[in-house]
Amino acid sequence: MTADLARVAPEADEDRSDTNYRVPGLERGLRILTEFSPREPVLDAPELSRRLGIPRTTVFRLLQTLESLGFLERADRDRNYRLGVAVLRLGFEYLSSLELTDLGLPLIEALRDETGLTSHIVIRDGRDIVFVAKAQSHAPIFSSVKVNVGTRLPAHATTHGQVLMSDFTLDELRALYPEPALERFTPQTPDTVEELFARIREDAERGYAVSESSFERGISVVSAPVRNDTGRIVAVITTTIPHPAIDAQLLGGGLIDKVRRAATELSKRLNYRPGSGAQPANPYMKALGIR
Repeated sequence: MTADLARVAPEADEDRSDTNYRVPGLERGLRILTEFSPREPVLDAPELSRRLGIPRTTVFRLLQTLESLGFLERADRDRNYRLGVAVLRLGFEYLSSLELTDLGLPLIEALRDETGLTSHIVIRDGRDIVFVAKAQSHAPIFSSVKVNVGTRLPAHATTHGQVLMSDFTLDELRALYPEPALERFTPQTPDTVEELFARIREDAERGYAVSESSFERGISVVSAPVRNDTGRIVAVITTTIPHPAIDAQLLGGGLIDKVRRAATELSKRLNYRPGSGAQPANPYMKALGIR
């Protein structure tokens, strides 16, 4: 092989590789989705078949697949289709996480500086929680806490996840967890959906949650919910304490209130406007004799 051919061959291989790795079914499905627009929110199979040059039977199969996944839905219970909520969820959840990060990062950095504790913003993605922003403590003890942006943990087994699901009804929880028993990670993990629901109702009534080694041994957290303009919980702000229990002196210094204030401020930046009335009382500190 000559030097010129040696230079050309890899490029040719790369071109063939790009073509070979394309998945026709996926490509066709995505092309169908891009045909919908504000000017044409409703389309039927014959029209999509004509536009895309795809056999009508293939279009029907693709439409049924996209409908089963929630990316399309029937319009007027007819053969017409429109975009489903799954398409909106893909876009809005991503944009929401960006907005949360941009607006919330200065707040958790200030919370970190005020408390000396590593602070995070956490969102829910299905049955997982995802850490989307982090303000790392400068204290050496936190170097052993390996929770970074992008870390995923099971929602039902973590305090963060339980706070994130505080808006859920029992029926919504059962839809998310249809299995008869929940996977246990520690003795504190709820066994059933009913136990999980009772746990999250307690957090909802308090307006925050405190966990002492409930998911990871030697790690305690304080978490408070963040709401958007619709009033729904979209995130939590949390601080991490690298100890199996939270020192009463730390609580006495107003840790819970500081976390709640940061969460309230981020909610305001997301255009949440709560009704009148004071925040729920702080029964955790009251039980410790701290006012």
